[in-house]
Amino acid sequence: MRVHQPTFPRLVVLGCFALLLAGSTQGYSTGIGGDENGDGDVALAGCTCHNELPDNSVTVILDDLPYHYSAGVSYTLTIQLIGGPDIDSSSNTGGFSMRVTSGTLMGAEGYENLVQNWEEDVKTLSHAGSGVETPDRAWMIVWTAPESGTGPVTFWLAGNSVDGDGLPSELDRWNRLSVSVEEGEDSGDTRTVFSGNGEIEPPAPVETHVDLHHMGAKLRAHWLGVLGFTAVILVILFCGFFLRYGFSRHYVGRSNLLKLRIKHLRRGDQL
Repeated sequence: MRVHQPTFPRLVVLGCFALLLAGSTQGYSTGIGGDENGDGDVALAGCTCHNELPDNSVTVILDDLPYHYSAGVSYTLTIQLIGGPDIDSSSNTGGFSMRVTSGTLMGAEGYENLVQNWEEDVKTLSHAGSGVETPDRAWMIVWTAPESGTGPVTFWLAGNSVDGDGLPSELDRWNRLSVSVEEGEDSGDTRTVFSGNGEIEPPAPVETHVDLHHMGAKLRAHWLGVLGFTAVILVILFCGFFLRYGFSRHYVGRSNLLKLRIKHLRRGDQL
């Protein structure tokens, strides 16, 4: 029985296709959750398909978290990643996976299409395919607290800062955090929870200059203010010179009429 052996070019094509397929399934640019890495829930275990261990050079931030929650209240939270590879605005920058023990998670206004509930589970949230190119690696979400009597709620969050090549590698960095919120009287005060080395300076803006042609009214107001200030200074100088030399009896350049009037005043003569 003859077994047909694929030719060398066909093997190359099949091999490349397999690599592309593996890269696309491991990149998870369209979101991740559950036990996708085989190490447990990603929000708890972390992004182990990129690196085995978390890296404190990436700071995972969960902002506007209440100290205590009131039942049924919706809280707008911000997730942000600082550190890792430099941000390239034309490619993927990062992603996250989040899970809570109670309550529901969803995208905040304007972020509905940038995040998604993983497999329609309202207790877990991840980035969506359109949410991986964020210029600041930040996402706004809404957590709605559970009913009264639920007790403490635990948040698990894993964030992955990537270089944008679409393939998991040691160049990518990730970190994770966990925090609990007790049920109780909500004073309105919030806190920022983070995990990392504490160097949470925001990334430099893409553009560091402002085009004067786009300043419009602000630029005109600036120059009008400068002109007004200059006019005031000139008026003050003119008045000073006028008072100093216009009425001085010892100024050599005064007019003959003024000299004559001063002379008559000294003699006491009257016209």
